[in-house]
Order: sequence, then C-alpha cells, then structure tokens
Amino acid sequence: MFPLHRGRRLRVNESMRSLVRETTLSPADFMFPMFISEGENTETEIPSMPGIFRRSVDLTVKEVQELYALGIRAINIYVKVSENLKDNTGKEAWNPNGLMQNAIRAIKEACPEMIVMPDVALDPYSIYGHDGIIKNGEVANDITVDALVKMAVSHAHAGADFVAPSDMMDGRVLYLRQGLDAAGFQHVGIMSYSAKYASAFYGPFRDALDSAPVDITDIPTDKKTYQMDYANRLEAIKEALSDIEEGADMVMVKPGIAYLDIVREIKDRVTVPVTVFHVSGEYAMIKAAAEKGWLDHDKIMMEQLMCIKRAGANLISTYFAKEAAILLNK
Repeated sequence: MFPLHRGRRLRVNESMRSLVRETTLSPADFMFPMFISEGENTETEIPSMPGIFRRSVDLTVKEVQELYALGIRAINIYVKVSENLKDNTGKEAWNPNGLMQNAIRAIKEACPEMIVMPDVALDPYSIYGHDGIIKNGEVANDITVDALVKMAVSHAHAGADFVAPSDMMDGRVLYLRQGLDAAGFQHVGIMSYSAKYASAFYGPFRDALDSAPVDITDIPTDKKTYQMDYANRLEAIKEALSDIEEGADMVMVKPGIAYLDIVREIKDRVTVPVTVFHVSGEYAMIKAAAEKGWLDHDKIMMEQLMCIKRAGANLISTYFAKEAAILLNK
C-alpha cells in the first residue's frame, strides 16, 4: 500500500528497468518468412511490403547466411511458381526437382544449422488460388490432405527440418505425421498453423505469391470455409488441442497483434511451443505509417514484437526479423 510501496522505484532509470524486465527479445526469438522465385541472380521488391523481396534461390541462400550471422535460427519459406505449373491438383508441389525442393536443398547445403520450415499448402500451385483442391465448387478436404502428405514428404526428402501446414484442412496433422513416419522421417517436425483466421491482414502476402482466390463463378471467392472466423475464441483452443493430439510439435496463431488474446488463451492451455505470425498486413501498416512520419518505425516495431512475446509466443514469424535482429545486436 502507498506510501510503503511505490512502483516508480522500479522504473527510475533504464538500468533498474532492465533488472526487473519480465520479457526480453533476442534474434533467436524470430523466424523470417522468405519468398523464393525462379531464375538466377534476381530479386523483386514487393510493392506492398517495402524491404521484402522475392529472390532467386542463389540470392536466397546469401540472405539466409546473413540471417544466421545475425542470430536468426529459423526461416519459413514460400515459393512463387510459374503460371504454367499451376493446376487444380497442385502436383507441382511434390515435384522432387521443384522450386521449393531445390531451394530447401540449397539452403541446407549452404547453412545446415538454419532450421528450414517450408510452407505446406496448395495455394501457390493452384489455378484457383485456394489452399486445396476444388471439387464440385468446394475445397475438398480429404483429397487435399492426400496431396499435402505428398508435398510434405517431398520437403522432408529435400532436407526440411519441419513442415508448416498452413492450409487449415481437417485432420491434416495426423495424416502428415503418419506420412512422414512411414517415409522414414520421424525426426521431421510439424509446426501447425492451428488458429489461422480468415483475416484481411494477408493482402500483401497474396500480392507476393499471386495466391489470392480467383473470382470465378462457382468457385469460393474467399477462404472462410477453412480458415477460422475471427469472431471465435474457443474454436482456436479446440483447433490447437486437436492438432497437438494429432502430432503437432508446435502450434501457431495467425495473425499476430490483433489476436494476442488468442495467443494467451492457447499458451495457457498447451505444453508445446507457440508460434505467432506477425503477418504481412501488420508489417505493411507500420511501414506505411512510418513513411508518412506518423509513427517511429523502430520503436513501434520493437514494441509490437515485445508485446507478441509477452503474450506467450515462443517464436515470432515476422518480416521484421532482420531489422529487429540488427537493432538487438547493437
């Protein structure tokens, strides 16, 4: 009780604040999402994500080595494949010599200690921009899961440490675990996008991969039949617990800042690591506001990352990973 207790004694200067700080950040808390494109010695900046590029495999490898030198220990990779490789089956997704598979091999050869978590979903390979196979005008769950298993096993053959299913199909974690084990990849982990909401924050990401749902009659124009309703809280807990029962080694909440209540709810109920995806729209908003001079870029970046960690994240997948690591290393 005041005046015996004065909270300001513990805030008197930075030295004291650092002594009693409850939450800390380090580069090892971050995973960097990376976009990979065909070609050689090419990079293209994504207009809606200043500072983020689609890079060819050779330049991606160089970037990975820089990230590792900064203390970042995990990357989440996505590919932008040529239009002529897209169809409704997603078969290019498990091509042993596909862009994703070649990228995994190159990264692991150049930087074997970097944890590589390739994305497992069909939207980059789909002519319809959906995470699954379209049948009778709907995203068909079970045949999509069969395709995802082939995709994940091909990633494991290429050298992936974890696979990261972002598709939100029912039962896919169980079948991925069984498929990986049957192929001899018991050591390959699964980081499941367990609570992935149908969010408007993904717009810049879809620009990066040209993976937005197409506007065609009799094809769903959004992903709300498989991604979660953002009005729901208990459903997220159910999904995370279900994925863990099916064999997930880590669970993810996506998006980040607007969903920190969900992060804490899940963190309080699970015993596996929780990843939070600080998504493209959240990144783009900070960049745009800072460009306008409305926000201090570095301060708001670090505040948001700290808040995500404080809410319960063990790992933060963020496009700010490199910039934040550079600041932390100073």
